[in-house]
Amino acid sequence: MTSSSSPSQDTERFAQNYAEGLRADALMEEDVAWSHEIDGDRDGDQFDRSDRAALRRVVGLSTELEDVTEVEYRQLRLERVVLVGVWTTGTVRDAENSLAELAALAETAGALVLDGVIQRRDKPDAATYIGSGKATELRDMVLETGADTVICDGELSPGQLIHLEDVVKVKVIDRTALILDIFAQHAKSREGKAQVALAQMQYMLPRLRGWGQSLSRQMGGGKGGGLATRGPGETKIETDRRRIREKMAKMRREIADMKTGREIKRQERKRHKVPSVAIAGYTNAGKSSLLNRLTGAGVLVENALFATLDPTVRRAETPSGRLYTLADTVGFVRHLPHHLVEAFRSTMEEVGESDLILHVVDGSHPDPEEQLAAVREVIRDVGATDVPEIVVINKADAADPLTLQRLLRIEKRAIAVSARTGRGITELLALIDNELPRPSVEIEVLVPYTHGKLVARAHDEGEVISEEHTPEGTLLKVRVHEELAAELQPYAPAPAL
Repeated sequence: MTSSSSPSQDTERFAQNYAEGLRADALMEEDVAWSHEIDGDRDGDQFDRSDRAALRRVVGLSTELEDVTEVEYRQLRLERVVLVGVWTTGTVRDAENSLAELAALAETAGALVLDGVIQRRDKPDAATYIGSGKATELRDMVLETGADTVICDGELSPGQLIHLEDVVKVKVIDRTALILDIFAQHAKSREGKAQVALAQMQYMLPRLRGWGQSLSRQMGGGKGGGLATRGPGETKIETDRRRIREKMAKMRREIADMKTGREIKRQERKRHKVPSVAIAGYTNAGKSSLLNRLTGAGVLVENALFATLDPTVRRAETPSGRLYTLADTVGFVRHLPHHLVEAFRSTMEEVGESDLILHVVDGSHPDPEEQLAAVREVIRDVGATDVPEIVVINKADAADPLTLQRLLRIEKRAIAVSARTGRGITELLALIDNELPRPSVEIEVLVPYTHGKLVARAHDEGEVISEEHTPEGTLLKVRVHEELAAELQPYAPAPAL
């Protein structure tokens, strides 16, 4: 039997609830007024409340699929990813460009991009990269989209990786791991594969993770262990770390051995005084297309990030007939993982050892100046700041004319070309011819026909000014390096008395 309350009790309870409601409303209004007052008084590095309070969705990042068959095919093999970035400096456009580049990287790695968001903060959260509240919102977004992976636009510490993964309940990777994965897919040569493997092991070493009893390999003391089992033991994670360090040492030895072979070839080219030109630039700027246009090399050209990992060296000829080598190098990207810079240092030495750098930049990119700065940072890391540089603004046929004018005005030695259509290539070849180092000794000689090899070397290694065939031999006026000049000297005509 239930007891019913009297009308007076109901009235009293209603009045009490109403008073509490009024008090709560008053406190809320006071809190809002106080926060507005504080925000009004503060200035300096204060971000907009709306930026701090929400994950800003970046539109246009979802992967576009062509037809139903492609959808069915790619659903079988692609990871479904959500991108997240922390916007600390620059404009919102800079932050969105960075996330758009992350989307391109993810698609190159074979992922299906479902959504992308950025969080406005003065610095990434030490625990979860975007803060615990936003991590919970991200988890809801993952559930809503059906994603199985979250990719962060930055390098996460081992702690951030674990904590964010624990909240969102799906796999979390960072920008560094994504780039390493792309490199692993695209490495073809033995050296390229070894360099990528070394970089991956350097990245994984501090991020090994294990759970509970699965770590235990030896008893480590206590009762019930039996004879010869007491002691600290070695956990599974310690064993894995030791094995990784041993593999890394082996990889470094292998890479050093492979470096020797390329060094011998480079010294051979130097011995013959063949000038070298290195093509460097941001990934997907069109370096391989330019190499093909200049030399007809037939190197793989693909509209994908990091399509070229293994350096390609080809012979080329200037309009005046001088031979030189042209080396295509691995593409750079902003925040290139330092593990990769270290692992690919021997490959990037092609840039440092060259006589001239063709710095290729994508003229149709939204922020080409950012690309130029990112590449120059890596060039500085490999010690190639003293090498002369020509900025080649590629894809001029698709670029905004105002952007081209701005870049040509800012950069001292720059030229606009299109590797696809051939625009500006003739002018670029003339510029290369002008910038390459010239032989220092000018000499006139009459070489007998029995010494035709010397004439051939003069053509290959020097610059022929004039050539005339006479009954006595080949009359040459050439500009050559000192070693070849010494060999030609016996055939110089005697000075007139």
